[in-house]
Amino acid sequence: MSSYPLLDVRVSTPRLELCGATDALLDHLAPVVRAGKMHAEPAPYDDPISFYEPDPDQRVAKWLRAIWRGRGTVDADGWRLYFVAVVDGEPVGMQDVRGVSFATFGTVTSFSWLSADHRGRGLGREMRTAMLHLAFDGLGAKEATSDAFVDNHGSNAISRSLGYQPDGVDWATRQGEPALLNRWRLTRATWEQHRRDDIQLHNLEACRAYLPLS
Repeated sequence: MSSYPLLDVRVSTPRLELCGATDALLDHLAPVVRAGKMHAEPAPYDDPISFYEPDPDQRVAKWLRAIWRGRGTVDADGWRLYFVAVVDGEPVGMQDVRGVSFATFGTVTSFSWLSADHRGRGLGREMRTAMLHLAFDGLGAKEATSDAFVDNHGSNAISRSLGYQPDGVDWATRQGEPALLNRWRLTRATWEQHRRDDIQLHNLEACRAYLPLS
């Protein structure tokens, strides 16, 4: 999208590609959201999130509006890049990276989901790995944080396997009920020990031009 180059940023690995979440790619993912295939048990998302909307059409509408709002908010306090994960030409989920007062602290956090049709293949780990490569190698992040409900064993396992260290616990609500979160933290030095040489960044200059990185 030549008029908004941030949507042209891509991260490619041997297994998948993270592509800037254009409206065309989101439209391809909409049937997955409408069918509820982004959900999992136990519920992995904290409130508020559009995915708990019971009406399928309203769920898609709220999901799109949330992305459009987030895509349009870029300032020193926070920004968020939305990526669609594409495997063999098929959109299968999303992986986001969010800067948190990045110019001051160099901190990013992330959010992701994967269609139920594609779980159990290691794609969630590959998506997070690609995101971390963008954050540390491409954007110069100093640390990455993550959190997951204590019963979200998949997300916690990914964090642990990629070198994140436990960083305490916190509370959040999940469909209106309190639930405990594990917090995780990955430093740049630890990431460097595990960094891969088979991940490529594309059109990265857009991030430097449009994001408040320093």
